[in-house]
Amino acid sequence: MADPTNIVRGEPLLDDLDLRIIDILRADGRISNSALAEAVGVAPSTAHVRLRSLIDRGVITGFLASIDQRSLGLSLQAIIGVTLRPGARQESITRFSEEVRKLPQVLQVFFLGGSDDFIVHIAVRDSSAIREFVVEHLSAQPSVASTRTSIVFDYHRNGVAGSFQ
Repeated sequence: MADPTNIVRGEPLLDDLDLRIIDILRADGRISNSALAEAVGVAPSTAHVRLRSLIDRGVITGFLASIDQRSLGLSLQAIIGVTLRPGARQESITRFSEEVRKLPQVLQVFFLGGSDDFIVHIAVRDSSAIREFVVEHLSAQPSVASTRTSIVFDYHRNGVAGSFQ
């Protein structure tokens, strides 16, 4: 059971019903309200109110479609570590992040503390497209000092994390 004395954003933490609803939605974000209510053992009106509360409180930030990138002809994924040059860091961090997120090959961008400043997750058609992406979109940026590319052999996602902002 959730500890009601802990506070997140000035509101009580999630209770057991909230956590059960979240677990079910992780497995099937398209579940109907009546099926959700039945799965957690409450009335449909209660399930609806609780789901609406999770959304209103920002616990649930959206519902996403999971796309098989291969069906789009993007059979190769890569993770690219990016290190920016020292200097006007805040400006270059913001500009880099804004520009890279707009690129159609980009699935995810992570801003990090550590040896890499960013991790960029991309999906492309083949290895020449990875090279092209790195050369044209990353290395060509004056703020980029270095990149390190790793090919993704297999990918499993336990959930989708919302933005930290």
